[in-house]
Amino acid sequence: MTPRIFCAVDTADPAQAMKLVRQLSGLPLHFKLGLEFFTAQGLAGVEKIRAVMSGKAELFLDLKFHDIPNTVAGAVRSALEANPQFLTVHAAGGSAMMRAAVEVVHTVSRPPKILAVTVLTHLDEKDLASVGQSVPVAGQVLRLARLAQESGVDGVVCSPREIEMLRKNLGRDFLLVVPGIRPAAAAADDQKRTLTPEQAIALGADYLVIGRPITESADPSAAARQILAV
Repeated sequence: MTPRIFCAVDTADPAQAMKLVRQLSGLPLHFKLGLEFFTAQGLAGVEKIRAVMSGKAELFLDLKFHDIPNTVAGAVRSALEANPQFLTVHAAGGSAMMRAAVEVVHTVSRPPKILAVTVLTHLDEKDLASVGQSVPVAGQVLRLARLAQESGVDGVVCSPREIEMLRKNLGRDFLLVVPGIRPAAAAADDQKRTLTPEQAIALGADYLVIGRPITESADPSAAARQILAV
């Protein structure tokens, strides 16, 4: 089975981003644009990327909204202009905030999926303790994921290490979108909770998010093809 992969286009340079998307446009890949690109280029930049995406590619607008419910609702409403298939909020913003996001997306005929970010993949127990959350990472992820599910979101962004636990506790229909994916030969970079694509797929990930192993390769298309062949 071909894995469903979002290539993380993590650059503020529109020319670089468009070149990368064009290089990969013939492959069964989707694309994720995050804060780095969006802060520099805004909705106009997103439209330029959309123009060079293949017709079947989905857009993941990963802006991780985290504010009071009214502000997040307004931000989501603005983001809908980009016609993304996926949007993110922080589960730590609470149920009212997540419900506000869900309510807004369901005002359009083809609502994007709302994903809640649980614990960022660069954090471990020591990092959580430093901000006053003296619980194991897995426990915090499960707590936030349950809250997200109860709040009506479609799924969560989680590290590969929590896939099995979340599948067991939250069921098969709750989407798991998984960054921190590193092919066996790739460096972990600043990610602390990683697995290979093969491992993540076997555990039940719905989508993989892969950035630097593709985008920093000398041949991004070849790197992507190798990953897609798992």
